[in-house]
Amino acid sequence: MITTKSILFPEIQKTIEDFKITAITAERKAILQPLVEFIQTKVNEQKEIRLNLICTHNSRRSHLSQVWAQTASAYFGIKNVFCYSGGTEATALFPVVAKTLENQGFKIKTISETNNPIYAIKYAENEHPIIGFSKKYDDPFNPKSEFAAIMTCSQADGGCPFIEGAQMRIPITFEDPKAFDNTPQQAEKYKERSLQIATEIFYVFSQIKQ
Repeated sequence: MITTKSILFPEIQKTIEDFKITAITAERKAILQPLVEFIQTKVNEQKEIRLNLICTHNSRRSHLSQVWAQTASAYFGIKNVFCYSGGTEATALFPVVAKTLENQGFKIKTISETNNPIYAIKYAENEHPIIGFSKKYDDPFNPKSEFAAIMTCSQADGGCPFIEGAQMRIPITFEDPKAFDNTPQQAEKYKERSLQIATEIFYVFSQIKQ
């Protein structure tokens, strides 16, 4: 099977060069393995791969995970990957998340200025933008069946014992950078969390055989 990899923006390519895949521990790899297996099974069956990344407020970790997962699928040339995000409640995509992604090379345009802004997030010239805004995990914007529900925070994982329509539920939790909001470490910690999420997701997609 011939794979066509997307040419990402050069600034994102530079960010990827900073990934330390070899630093991922065996313990984290074991946590990531069910997602590898879900994606690999879908690739083997030539079916669409739907990933719904879920956190409590759909404001930080779930959006970082959604954006990096869609980017990773394009980078590795894995087709028919559709990434979504949602929360147990809707709030707003935290502006520092958008700024962090912008600093890491993504092109971001605000397409609706409201209490819950809508962003178009591009990782490559010739790919559809990712539409980023806060929503519940079961919002009509998201898939209703045949998706993996990836729980990116322990609070959402504990608070949502059942995700209707999910074919598989996979807890892959990350520390919340919100703890550093309005502190001198804010920018550094959001960058650090984004890099961790990106590195682990790129590891997942690097394991997929086509």
